[in-house]
Amino acid sequence: MSDLKQYIIKRKSSSADFAQGFDEGYENLRIGLMLKQARLDAGLTQSQVAHAIGTQKTAISRLENHIEDVKLSTVEKYAQALGRRIEIKIA
Repeated sequence: MSDLKQYIIKRKSSSADFAQGFDEGYENLRIGLMLKQARLDAGLTQSQVAHAIGTQKTAISRLENHIEDVKLSTVEKYAQALGRRIEIKIA
């Protein structure tokens, strides 16, 4: 196990606030990275996606890099601009 993983486990066990914030932040990061990777796989720029859904490039950047409390309809539009669809899974 890496030093980073050990540190995260130790901090999460000693701080409930850190644990909650970390898990939420990690999930947000994963969503943003998935969106960015899908866009790159589609061969599109942030500007192209922004144009397709009627928003600014900065909004796409925020979505990919700082996702927080994003509307499902926004993610659906993003996916449609890539010629894709979203699937939601409750686990």
